[in-house]
Amino acid sequence: MVPSVVLAESTTGRQRDDAALNRLLKTCDVSEDLPASLARRGGELRHLARRGSAVDAIVVASAEPGGVVLSGDVEDLGALASHANAVRIERI
Repeated sequence: MVPSVVLAESTTGRQRDDAALNRLLKTCDVSEDLPASLARRGGELRHLARRGSAVDAIVVASAEPGGVVLSGDVEDLGALASHANAVRIERI
């Protein structure tokens, strides 16, 4: 599952640059809804970790409980996940 806000942070609008990401997204469910409770949990994780973007925090919160987040940028995500409920971060 990919929260739609991730598209704003990871796409460029240039077909060639976005091609690999678009292939990956075809295999995912993109959630266009961001419930207030999930946004608030993301805010809580950002506060606890004292780092990470709002989008990163929402991604980690969306993976709770027990999910895996795939990313090339694992530093901030790892800090957020250390305060989450059994979320693992894996480098791709």
